[in-house]
Amino acid sequence: MPRIPLRIAVVQFCPKIGHVQANIARARELCRKIEPRSVDLLCFPEMIFSGYVFDNPIAISPHLEALKTGPTSQFCSEIAKQLKCYIVAGYPERLGDEEHTDTLPVPESASEIHARLVGANSAVLCGPEGEWVGNYRKSNLFEVDMPWAKPGTGFATFDLPSPLRRMTLGICMDLNVQPPAEWVNIEEGPYELASYTLSKQANILVLLNAWLDSGKDPEEESDWSTLNYWAMRLRPLWARDGSNSASDSDGESTDTPLRDEEDGPETVVVVCNRSGEENGKVFAGSSAIYSMRKGADRPKLLDMMGRTEEGVRIWNILV
Repeated sequence: MPRIPLRIAVVQFCPKIGHVQANIARARELCRKIEPRSVDLLCFPEMIFSGYVFDNPIAISPHLEALKTGPTSQFCSEIAKQLKCYIVAGYPERLGDEEHTDTLPVPESASEIHARLVGANSAVLCGPEGEWVGNYRKSNLFEVDMPWAKPGTGFATFDLPSPLRRMTLGICMDLNVQPPAEWVNIEEGPYELASYTLSKQANILVLLNAWLDSGKDPEEESDWSTLNYWAMRLRPLWARDGSNSASDSDGESTDTPLRDEEDGPETVVVVCNRSGEENGKVFAGSSAIYSMRKGADRPKLLDMMGRTEEGVRIWNILV
């Protein structure tokens, strides 16, 4: 079967927390050089226009956005129509009134506002005519999300026109083991997101992240520890069934040779991460694209950005 071009772009930068319109203006500036019809999919990181590290529901409440009509959705619709492509971006979604009954278990001495779930850590997908295609809520919450966000009910997959075809969408911590499940070992995982992606026969997996820097080898331009970890957590997409893998528990590659392309289905994995520092947290940047072929016994890192890099990276590959 002949391979066809797939063009994916990621936008990586450091937003200013709470400055939604300024961050949107920055994104608009970064995207100015993208020509219409030059990309199939444009990705923005997790909660990229609001910022991410909010202490409690009071702090984030002014920045919660309505489904379909909030600033992130409006921006994505506008730019998607302008560039004639699909756009996906993370944002803090405001819960509907009927959803505000859920609260987190907290000590009796805690303020009620610190327990109330007021939003969801979400992503919006818009199409090339500016149309709203879908919404996804992060299923596996990070500690920063827990004071305010309601978890989603499961991962999401979208059927889109070629060359995108079937795309699974996750947000950051979705990559990790989801409680109450516990890590067993490198062979057994669990690897919830990767297993779901395989079950849906998705050919693209997109992760929108606000992933923290590992702190390892800070002199390196990219966060290699994080890049390896992302690949390791997607092991079912590239591992050979019933054999030792070419990656150890830290995701470090060995000298096992790559196998031929006919091994198994390929999944293109795109990780769109933010950069910079926010309220004492340092982010890993290092947005990346991988080719993962089931049975190949190792992932292929095709390209990545730097830790502190800000800008747009466009990848043209054959699928």
